[in-house]
Amino acid sequence: MNKYTLVVLAAGMGSRYGGLKQMDPMSDEGDTIIDFSIYDAIQAGFKKVVFIVREDFIADFRAIFDDKLSGKIEVEYVCQSISDIPLGYAINENRTKPWGTGHALLMTKGVVKDNFVVINGDDFYGKQAYKDIVKELSRLDKNSFDMCMVGYNIDKTISDNGYVSRGECFLDADHNLIDVIERTSIEKLDNKIVRKDDQGEFVPMKKGTVVSMNFWGFTPRFLEVLEEDFKSFMEERSEELKSEFFIPTVVSNVINAKRGVAKVLTTVAQWYGVTYAEDKSVVTAAIKEFKEKKVYPKKLWS
Repeated sequence: MNKYTLVVLAAGMGSRYGGLKQMDPMSDEGDTIIDFSIYDAIQAGFKKVVFIVREDFIADFRAIFDDKLSGKIEVEYVCQSISDIPLGYAINENRTKPWGTGHALLMTKGVVKDNFVVINGDDFYGKQAYKDIVKELSRLDKNSFDMCMVGYNIDKTISDNGYVSRGECFLDADHNLIDVIERTSIEKLDNKIVRKDDQGEFVPMKKGTVVSMNFWGFTPRFLEVLEEDFKSFMEERSEELKSEFFIPTVVSNVINAKRGVAKVLTTVAQWYGVTYAEDKSVVTAAIKEFKEKKVYPKKLWS
C-alpha cells in the first residue's frame, strides 16, 4: 500500500508578512492555511505529514496541530537551522537566515521513506491540486529520479501588494519540464507582470506563463541528489551572507543531467497566498466562501 507523505515547508519567518503566517488564523474557526492543506491531503490519500520548522517555534506548532491531527494522519517534525551543514564549511558570522528551501527539504532525509509531496506552509493550493498530484505520484517509480509538479498560471499568483518569488517553468510538447528558473522579484507594474533581471531592470513576463509554487512530487531518491548538490553549493557559497539553495535549482540539475523527468500538471484549482499582511483579507474571504458553499466543513477537524 502506498504511504504518501506531505512535507510542509514552514521554517520561514515571514518578514514581508510581519509575522509567522504559517500559524496565523485565516477563518473565524481559527483555521490556518496549513489546516486546509493537510485536510485536502488526507482526502487525497496522504498518510503522513512532516513539518519543517525552526527549533524556536516547534512548541507553538505542536500546540496548534498535534491534538487536532491525532488519529487522522501520522505527524513528524524536523528542524532547519543555519548550523545544519556538512562539516568543514565556514559560514558568515553575521548570517541569520537558513539556507533556503532545498536545505530545508534536506532535513527530512531519514524521515521520508516513500514518494512525497512538498508544499509551502503559506500557500492554499486547492483541493483538486492534491488529487491531481497523487495520481501522478502513484506513477513514479520509487527507485527513479522522476518527479512531478503542479504548475499555476502566473496571472493568478501575483500579489497586489508587492513583489513575489516564483519559479518560471519552461515545458516541452509533452508537458515535461525543460527548466525552471527561480525569479525572486516579480510584480505588477502598470497592469503588466514584470520581473527584475540581474541588473535590476524590469523584464516583461508573458501572460499564461506557468510557474512553480513549490508544489512538487518526488521519490525518496531526490534527497540523494539534494545532498550532493548542497555540498557543491556550500563549496562555492558557504561564506555568503544571504545565498539560498533552492529546490527548483536541484530539479533543473536532475533534468539537465538526464537522470529523471518532471511532469508538469496543470490544475483548475485556485491558488491563494499571503506574502504580505494585506493579502490576508483576500484569503479569509475565499475561505469563508468555500465554507458557505460546503467545499469545506465549517469545522475541519470536528
